[in-house]
Amino acid sequence: QLQLVESGGGLVQSGGSLRLSCAASGFSLDPYAVGWFRQAPGKEREGLSSISRSGTSTFYADSVKGRFTISRDNAKNTVYLQMNNLQPEDTAVYYCAAVRSELMALVPTFPVDYRGQGTQVTVSS
Repeated sequence: QLQLVESGGGLVQSGGSLRLSCAASGFSLDPYAVGWFRQAPGKEREGLSSISRSGTSTFYADSVKGRFTISRDNAKNTVYLQMNNLQPEDTAVYYCAAVRSELMALVPTFPVDYRGQGTQVTVSS
């Protein structure tokens, strides 16, 4: 089955860190740009970060710039999102998505080829 699977979410205290993983199953991530998005209850989906197909370009939303870092390991067919200094407002379901292109825009409506089911991140104050 061709799918993206997120992992690494959980409960963390304010100021803590988590590393999310987005693993591709059934296909190679090599030709794809990958992005991370989140959606909190009652809020619109928000684009957080993306990494280019080549891995040479990364993009961040202002809300996470300086705190989150995206990376990819093509040998492991996985993209990561390191999240530091987490705050209660970061509480949301986090999704990854992939598009067969060099770049992915941080626009929730950007057409993608694959989207994962999401992993819950909860930050307590």
